[in-house]
Amino acid sequence: MNTKSLIELDSSNFEEAIQSETATLVDFWAPWCGPCRALGPTIEKLADNLGDRAQVGKLNIDDHPDLAAKFGINSIPTVLVFKDGKVTDKFVGIRPYTDYFHALED
Repeated sequence: MNTKSLIELDSSNFEEAIQSETATLVDFWAPWCGPCRALGPTIEKLADNLGDRAQVGKLNIDDHPDLAAKFGINSIPTVLVFKDGKVTDKFVGIRPYTDYFHALED
């Protein structure tokens, strides 16, 4: 199995990640958010299962409120999928694994 680890995103690597040749999923979260913690294992499973076919990252909105504001993140968890630097899918709240998987595979 091709395993790729989850990327911790921040101001220094965010733009490079979303401009990637592969799709990039970004989980906007915070440590105090219960639903965000519940979504964590699903996000980790995506990172493991997709390998080099896509990037999967997490962005702590408490540490990077500027990036959360830039993308209009008003509630968490919010997951955005980027292709060629543009948002192609947005999920607010917890969704099934398959929703995220299909958004990255399409």
